Amino acid sequence: MRSGERNEGPISVIQRVTAVLTALESAPRPLGISELAERTGLAKGTVHRLVGQLEEERIVQRTEDSRLALGVRLFELGSQVALPRTLTDVARPLMDDLHRATDRQIHLATLDGVDVVYIAIVHGGLPLSSTIGGRLPAHATGVGKTMLAYSPRSVVDARVQAGLPAMTPRTIITPGGLARDLQSIRSVGTSYDHEESHVGISCVAAPVFGADKRIRAAVSVTGHTPRMDLERLGVAVRTAAFTISRLLRDAGL
Repeated sequence: MRSGERNEGPISVIQRVTAVLTALESAPRPLGISELAERTGLAKGTVHRLVGQLEEERIVQRTEDSRLALGVRLFELGSQVALPRTLTDVARPLMDDLHRATDRQIHLATLDGVDVVYIAIVHGGLPLSSTIGGRLPAHATGVGKTMLAYSPRSVVDARVQAGLPAMTPRTIITPGGLARDLQSIRSVGTSYDHEESHVGISCVAAPVFGADKRIRAAVSVTGHTPRMDLERLGVAVRTAAFTISRLLRDAGL
């Protein structure tokens, strides 16, 4: 590591590139070289060299004011990722049916590390931060808790070790509280989000399993709390999730 970089900064080339891309992805606006250096812990010279190479590959791009943002090449590469595309192909017709039956917003998400990643959404006009490709802490969402409930204990432990930040006053923020909620989810096959990720918004989610019987994703119905009959909607979302799981099993996925 060069003397201009901090000791805690990324070491390998892959780590450095990942740090730059992660910083750009999480930033609310395009960043300058100095801001990227600050966010990644890399020297400005290192960031400048990496950015130049990433620009050549269209992985990052410059805005009109010469700031940096993620490039179109990432979208092109992302569209070729097999798992979400295959999963969404199977799930989308069921999500559309669920949307028509409930008149609510429908989410399909997978677990990446200890975070939820949304891979398909049938929008229902809600003021949510969930977007396709967006991430949220798994412990604070219905889909996330569903997947944690059916994941190995090591995944739950990793979420706890990463922290249980409060997204609203109702977010579960203690390991014991999370453990009790996950046990309840396994007992009934349904997860409830009682305004834990967004104030005024609730959801009900159910697990989707692959052909290997391991948790693959979760699907949810989301809406304004006063309009959410969670027990009734739970029947609909469990039916949709079960059907998606069966289709994945039949397709050997």
